[in-house]
Amino acid sequence: MSGERQNDWDPGTYHRFRGHRLRPALDLLARVGPVPPGDVIDLGCGAGDVAPELHLRFCKTTGARLIGVDRSPAMMERARAQEVYDRLDVCDIAQWAPESVPALIFSNAALHWVPDHQDLLVRLVQSLAPGGTLAVQVPFQNNAPSHRLWRTLAEELCPGHLAQVALPEVLRPAQYFHLLEPLGAVNLWSSEYFQMLPPCAPGHPVRRFTEATYARPILQTLGEAERDRLVHAYDDLITKAYPLSEGGGALFPFRRMFFTVTRAGRSVPAG
Repeated sequence: MSGERQNDWDPGTYHRFRGHRLRPALDLLARVGPVPPGDVIDLGCGAGDVAPELHLRFCKTTGARLIGVDRSPAMMERARAQEVYDRLDVCDIAQWAPESVPALIFSNAALHWVPDHQDLLVRLVQSLAPGGTLAVQVPFQNNAPSHRLWRTLAEELCPGHLAQVALPEVLRPAQYFHLLEPLGAVNLWSSEYFQMLPPCAPGHPVRRFTEATYARPILQTLGEAERDRLVHAYDDLITKAYPLSEGGGALFPFRRMFFTVTRAGRSVPAG
């Protein structure tokens, strides 16, 4: 996550669906095997939601340091309150480089915010200890109605606006695989989570879910009148793709892409 203070992430809005957002991170963590001695990096750590699990799995019995990296001041305040990290580095993850050799770089729902992140991925794997692992999860939802409708309506209601907005992007699975295969053992998969979003009036639950993440750059750069017009139009149309239940919730299929890369070389496992 990234952002200056005036355009910072809103932890309260982001955490409205905390359980739905945390589950993919825990699923990714479950697929990480033993790692060698070295630091554990939570890259794009946000509010540190996965920090307790990372610490328990890789640091508690080994003494490895858990280091969180993120650019968002508001999110880092929440991460600091976890009192789990050994260190927190406030910086853009695109510019981050380890000061010592990491055993694990764990990045949940962050790298898609880095434009042209291919070079970053290569650098991250190359920075690992032999036998170390890069573990990544990114949303794989850009072509779904939930995301596509934001772009369509923004172009219709605010012509030319999207040209000024940096929306998160991901590569195709094969592109990630062929980029990373020369660097180590790659495991790549996707999962679709059928999430029952609770009612959260005013507005459609899918709008409230996506406005905190994918649509955030679009909404933050609009004036109040334009923003309200876009939000109301989205609420009016999104029900056709994601009908509301009698209680006002909505079933929301959300696809995620995962990959791990274990750098070649022999090592002594530490966790």
